[in-house]
Amino acid sequence: MADERTTLPTVPQSRGLSPRRTRLSVVWIIPIVAAALGVWVAVTRILSEGPEITITFASAEGLEAGKTKISYKGVDVGTITKIRLSEDHMRVIATAQMAPKTEDFLTDDTQFWVVRPRISGATVTGLSTLISGSYIGMEIGNAKTSKREFIALETPPVVSEGVPGRFFVLQTSNLGSLDIGTPLFFRHLQVGQIASYRLDKGGRSFVMRVFVKAPYDQYVNPNTRFWQASGIDVQLSASGLTVRTESLLSILIGGVAFETPTDTTEVLPPADAEAVFTLYSSRAEAYEPPPKHPQTYQVIFKESVRGLLPGAPVELRGIKIGQVTDVRAQIDLKTAQFSVPVTIELDPQRLGVEVIGQPSPAELEAARRRTIDSLVAHGVRGQLRTGNLLTGAALVAFDFFPGAKPVSVDWSQKPVQLPTIPGDLQTTERKVEDIVDKIDQMPFAAIGDEVKNALGQLNLTLVSARGTLNTADSMISPDSPQTQEVSSTLMEISRMARSLRVLADYLEQHPEALIRGKQGEPK
Repeated sequence: MADERTTLPTVPQSRGLSPRRTRLSVVWIIPIVAAALGVWVAVTRILSEGPEITITFASAEGLEAGKTKISYKGVDVGTITKIRLSEDHMRVIATAQMAPKTEDFLTDDTQFWVVRPRISGATVTGLSTLISGSYIGMEIGNAKTSKREFIALETPPVVSEGVPGRFFVLQTSNLGSLDIGTPLFFRHLQVGQIASYRLDKGGRSFVMRVFVKAPYDQYVNPNTRFWQASGIDVQLSASGLTVRTESLLSILIGGVAFETPTDTTEVLPPADAEAVFTLYSSRAEAYEPPPKHPQTYQVIFKESVRGLLPGAPVELRGIKIGQVTDVRAQIDLKTAQFSVPVTIELDPQRLGVEVIGQPSPAELEAARRRTIDSLVAHGVRGQLRTGNLLTGAALVAFDFFPGAKPVSVDWSQKPVQLPTIPGDLQTTERKVEDIVDKIDQMPFAAIGDEVKNALGQLNLTLVSARGTLNTADSMISPDSPQTQEVSSTLMEISRMARSLRVLADYLEQHPEALIRGKQGEPK
């Protein structure tokens, strides 16, 4: 028992030990280095490729994935990598890989377009693509906002970014032969071109943007006039025939010209960029002074108004005082009478109404009424006349007709009607109709019978005359008795003439023989 109580020696407590780590094997170094190199190559390639963008086109004509380049000022800055259709199948979406360091090129107003051979106005571009193939042109914008999705232009911009000058806006109702790229002239010098045009929202006129290069843009001020300079402007006046054109180029493809009137002493500053101007159809129309306080009247014609159109001039003894604004037709249901009311617009100042200072509207109205009443009282009437014999264009002419029936103007009408008289053409037509009626009333059948009888009598007369001539011919032949008798008579007359001549000579030498007789003769 004693042995059991004997204290046993302390046994040390055991604990687990982890195995000792060994160093990395050389076999793993190669895969790690290869992975690092792969990551470095991938990152380097991503950084060297540049950004990826998408460009939407109307058509993929001329585009080819992997070959079509994006060029900026002749330098390739990208390549088309993929082409696909849009979800609605209406457009073409091209993916392009840009070159490195082109991030700042891709701003909100950057533009892309397909460069292919084009003829626009006086501009011929893209001829090099006939050999090298189409490519995508690029114009870098100035915006600060970056962008990666773009819509390509249908046509390339006419004016490159950075060219000094300004854009102006022209409004016209008729585009004529004008097109993008059509030249712009200042004093016969080409200083710009048409950049773009579009229809306004109402579809009634065209809005046109033109670019004027510096330093010629400083000659455009708020008083500058623009007009279409297409073709040749021929005018026949009292001074003779005047032919005006800007250049041979404007004759072939058209053009726009502008000038600033120099008859004003006021010097105006240059117009602001994007300032709006009216594009007139001719230089004469552009320099025509605009009407001040125009008044609307109406003249009614009961004759044909063929050739009379809105815009036709209204003249007073050859001086333009307004223009036609509307031509309509009306029928009186009671009398079934047809007439044509023509609305005209007159300029009071051209009628002789002098405006001094700042008169009130009532004073202007009173002066206008006095002028119109005075003209009508002195026989002024409206008349439809032919303005151009070649084109048949008509105009409304006012002139003095002292024998016209007295009338008065009813100022309560709206618009006020001015008196008219039939035109010269209508009077001429009536005279021609009267002549035709008289011709129709002539008895052509009876006249024909009389002419036939007269021709028969004339035939008998000619037969009788022919017989008389034959008889006369036989009487004057050399063998006829009448000819021999005439010859004998002529011989006797000849002998008698010789005897008379001998007697005359003797009496001239011996005048006393008339009293004494011939000497030597028995008494």
